[in-house]
Amino acid sequence: MTKTVTDLAARQIILAPMEGVIDAPMRARLTGIGGYSRCVTEFVRVTDVLLPERVFFRLCPELLADGCTPVGTPVYVQLLGSDSHALAINAQRAVQLGAHGIDLNFGCPAKTVNNSMGGSILLREPATVSALIKAVRDAVPSEIPVSAKIRLGYEDSESLAEIVDGVHAAGASELAIHARTKFDGYKPPAYWDNVRSVMDDERRTSTIINGEIWDVPDSQDAMRRSHCGHVMLGRGALSAPDLAERIHRNDVDALPMPWEQLVGEVLDQFLCSDRQSARHIGNRTKQWLAYLKRTYPQANLLFQRIRTLHDTVGIEKAFERHMLEDLMPSH
Repeated sequence: MTKTVTDLAARQIILAPMEGVIDAPMRARLTGIGGYSRCVTEFVRVTDVLLPERVFFRLCPELLADGCTPVGTPVYVQLLGSDSHALAINAQRAVQLGAHGIDLNFGCPAKTVNNSMGGSILLREPATVSALIKAVRDAVPSEIPVSAKIRLGYEDSESLAEIVDGVHAAGASELAIHARTKFDGYKPPAYWDNVRSVMDDERRTSTIINGEIWDVPDSQDAMRRSHCGHVMLGRGALSAPDLAERIHRNDVDALPMPWEQLVGEVLDQFLCSDRQSARHIGNRTKQWLAYLKRTYPQANLLFQRIRTLHDTVGIEKAFERHMLEDLMPSH
């Protein structure tokens, strides 16, 4: 079915929260390339206390700039926890500091998080998920969106309908569904079809599908099969940094941005961000190249050049050699 102009205008493309990967510098880079409606921070871990302001500024420095990335893309602060009062007062603080919205994490599959009663383990208790969302919804002004991110379930998707019903009953503004269970982890495929059973036309407009979206046809297939109106990109955004822009244009035939252009973005990201910590120089760049290898064979050539390097000068020279030797045509 062909999308109408209205459909395209209404579609949101959300940059996913990815712990330890999509931090503020990466949010700035990817939203700068274009196509995103908004993005979400890495999670702020909430226990039973009101966190100091510095915690929010550390994980969401955009709060110091009207709560947006440098190109004006709004950022929601993501909270993770299971104490309703603590979530509520920390959501209030985030909003007071300038957050455009609050996102609640019920999707993280990490054992360390689940063992502390955070993330996807809460999906075993749909009523608890609903109560936590309601506590936050009631605590912040009505004009501030409160969204939630879930998976299909914990061990299976048998409780998905109950979970989704509870999310809507609690007053969530939006719901992002990663179309795998906790036990599925990140193994393909994503079960987009399983989401359709809990969708209707009203819910479609506020539900975002996530998981295994690597190109424009994937985005179309995910929305069609799930009956969700919007998409969230995580690993696909890192592997093809202009994917959101191509989805935004609905351009099925467009090729990913040329590596010769993108490598400049990677170098600039290293210079702006990755070299700030002497102990970890190059680590984030290597991490990003590992994702980029899915789309760009050239990323592996660059990765091999910097793999063992941990100093700024050496890595800069490796970039230079890559562009002169790996990319220039031989004579």
